[in-house]
Amino acid sequence: MFNRIQQIYRPVPPRHKEGPLRCLFVITSMPVGGAETLLVNLMRRMDPKVMIPEVVCLKEAGPLGEQIASEFKVHTHLLSSKYDLRVLPRLVQLMYRRWVDVVITVGAGDKMFWGRVAAKLAGVPVIASALHSTGWPDGVGRLNRKLTCITDAFIAVADSHGEFLTSFERFPAAKVNVIRNGVDCDRFRPLPTARQSLRDQLGVPSDAPVVGLVAALRSEKNHAMFLDTAAMIRDRNRDSRLGETHWVLVGDGPERAAIEQQRDELGLASHVHLLGTRHDTPELVAGMDVFALTSLNEASPVSILESLACGVPVVATDVGSISESVIEGVTGHLVPSQDVPAMAAAVTRLLSDPAAARSMGENGRDRVVATGSLDSMVRGYESLATRLYDSKVGCRSNPATRGGVVTPKRQASESISC
Repeated sequence: MFNRIQQIYRPVPPRHKEGPLRCLFVITSMPVGGAETLLVNLMRRMDPKVMIPEVVCLKEAGPLGEQIASEFKVHTHLLSSKYDLRVLPRLVQLMYRRWVDVVITVGAGDKMFWGRVAAKLAGVPVIASALHSTGWPDGVGRLNRKLTCITDAFIAVADSHGEFLTSFERFPAAKVNVIRNGVDCDRFRPLPTARQSLRDQLGVPSDAPVVGLVAALRSEKNHAMFLDTAAMIRDRNRDSRLGETHWVLVGDGPERAAIEQQRDELGLASHVHLLGTRHDTPELVAGMDVFALTSLNEASPVSILESLACGVPVVATDVGSISESVIEGVTGHLVPSQDVPAMAAAVTRLLSDPAAARSMGENGRDRVVATGSLDSMVRGYESLATRLYDSKVGCRSNPATRGGVVTPKRQASESISC
């Protein structure tokens, strides 16, 4: 089958490579979520003299895909169903037509498989996979592991995540590269007016405590724990200010109906606000008192970095690499996964001690500015891609001046066997 596909598309002529590298990111869709937001920020900050990014959404573009369609090439609807094998020739043809130099799949599942197979068949010089979690939906699986041999690099988002990819997923250590997630600390920053603005939008008193979460409404984010925490804090503080805490969920997704049902069953309809997809996230986050992440699995969530960059302390479940950003008692609190009483106690401590919460938020911003900037993440991707490309085509050029370099001809891959 692979040889047949190669024969079909082989007539596309090889070319000489001049100018910046053309990088194609492959993802399923682009709802408002951590990995998708990260991708948008990455593409927007890339140096066009080094890399020209495009994105393939195997299914629909999603809100973020639609948002960036005027800035970048966004290719959509290549996969009509889970077993649509026509996605492979479509991807191969696209990669040939766009003269792609680098393919980076984002996340596991179908896009990680089809994206790498198509890149190999299309003769793309550099094939990489960026993973953003330590479990579902980024559990790699046996079929995807079989393509390790055709993959030049696996990208982890934190040190412990890199260790996970080598020890659990069994990727070769030499192919695992850690590029820390980064956020734009100029966009995400403390805003003096944000607190009152958020409460005005919610229609709640100026002194009302607000706890928030920015995440796609998907099962692994465990919004049920967030709502159970809200109910427990209300029930334990009915006669105090904390009993009137308001809870904000930013994002949308398949779990919305279930979340709304649980909210109503818990009697929280007037105090839990589902804001859906928003594009003013920096202002919303900066107006929160506490950011509470209840995920079942993560690697290094962008939402936590954004919150800390806004000077908002975090309470999070101690999963994945979260402990590299949420330092217990320094930038927030860590609680065991699924432990609602511990989450409620930690949130209560921060809401009851604004001075301590403010200090942790300040510590968090200092840490993100020092170790989690967007620019350092972008340079990491650019450096990795250009280094791998140069090693493949035998060119040792300065990425900043690649426009004047001619590299050897690119040929279609002869084999996909490992």
